Amino acid sequence: MKLSRSFVSIAFSIILVASINACTMGADAVRPNVVLILADDLGWGDLAAYGHPYAKTPNLDQLANEGILFHRFYVTGRVCVPSRTGFMTSRSPATFVKYPKDAGFQGRATITEMLKNGGYATGHFGKWHIGDEKQDGTYGIDKIKRGGHGNAEDGRDARVFEAAIRFIEKHRDVPFYVNVWGRISHFPVAPHPSLAAIFKDISVRREDFSKHMQVKFDEAESVGGNLNEGMANYLGELYSLDLSVGKLLQKLDELGLREETIVVFASDNGPAPVIVDRGANEQISPNMLGSAGELRGGKHDFWEGGVRSPFIIRWPGEVPAGKINTTSITSALDWLPTIAAIAGIPYDKSMFEGEDVSDIWRGADRSRKNPLFWRQHTYARTKAMLQGDWKLHVDRGETSLYNLSDDPEESEDLAERYKGISSRLVEQLEAWNESLPNEEGTDAVVMAPIDLPLEH
Repeated sequence: MKLSRSFVSIAFSIILVASINACTMGADAVRPNVVLILADDLGWGDLAAYGHPYAKTPNLDQLANEGILFHRFYVTGRVCVPSRTGFMTSRSPATFVKYPKDAGFQGRATITEMLKNGGYATGHFGKWHIGDEKQDGTYGIDKIKRGGHGNAEDGRDARVFEAAIRFIEKHRDVPFYVNVWGRISHFPVAPHPSLAAIFKDISVRREDFSKHMQVKFDEAESVGGNLNEGMANYLGELYSLDLSVGKLLQKLDELGLREETIVVFASDNGPAPVIVDRGANEQISPNMLGSAGELRGGKHDFWEGGVRSPFIIRWPGEVPAGKINTTSITSALDWLPTIAAIAGIPYDKSMFEGEDVSDIWRGADRSRKNPLFWRQHTYARTKAMLQGDWKLHVDRGETSLYNLSDDPEESEDLAERYKGISSRLVEQLEAWNESLPNEEGTDAVVMAPIDLPLEH
């Protein structure tokens, strides 16, 4: 069933009225501008700031130098739709009865609706994938503009960023919220030759990359690809994205909005594979050489390489500059409550799964309280969870357990060695899974952390 905008607005109004008792907007709310730049299938290890040996991403590197770079930020899905759902609604995608790509958010409040009702101008530019309705006004978004231009010389996301910049210029005198959701580096990676030429002298040395990238290199060569050419094309795409980010940041400076604007860069999931087996629609591209660094897996996986994303935040005067946070676990679920809290927007905490982590953004060294869970929307046999450094996978009845503090690559299965921990986490994961809504639309519960045994 396709929900109308009027239905969503009514549902949100009920939520907003009910939430007034839980939280009152402060008269001295900060109300910063917010820009969320979300890349598509860009790996945790793809930026120079995250250790890529060949990438040129000077503007994103500078953004990191002026804010915090997080190592342990997690998205809510291993592909586009569920990940974007987490950012927009602070709900795990599996908690929706119908798949959000087709049915939208089914009456759930969104960050854009909340900010719009709080006096923000709201815009969305680029990729959508969050419901059939896409016209202005959907989810409280004033201006929605999708699309772009193939392999343009200035990059396939250049028009998306230009539209976002025009929106910012128009709304410079009021608080604004902007989603800038590009398509780089989604399949197909085929940049303008002038962009690939910037990296024409690169000679790929396999030893510069983790063991997990070797599989991708093997696949690229198995389909006739040249690693040097493939890497030049991939990095050319990323370079064009970085240039577009630089133009947006420059515009904020020109408008005098640097100090008043939260800018965040992240990706929706891990890097896509070279070969995607879709039967008759099989996708093959030797240019798909995105890197998750030392992490295992990528897009389509619940391994760290699939759900751990780069996350860089700059907010001068509020977010400490030049900090690298390697330990604090945060999630896309936390985006909505954190932005709402900062902007003084009232909300009912029970309606969302995320947590206010604004103190972590401001430099606190702690992690979100509750564990994280992942499950494909309609496929319950493959799922995973994370509590602290313990990462559990359940795949078709097979259980594996990893301690990420010692083993971020998820290479040593500890399920047999730590049976007590494994069994407790399996119970927690299955309890979460059983709580997920059915056709009656009941709400999933938010699971608190459990006390794990000290010994197996």
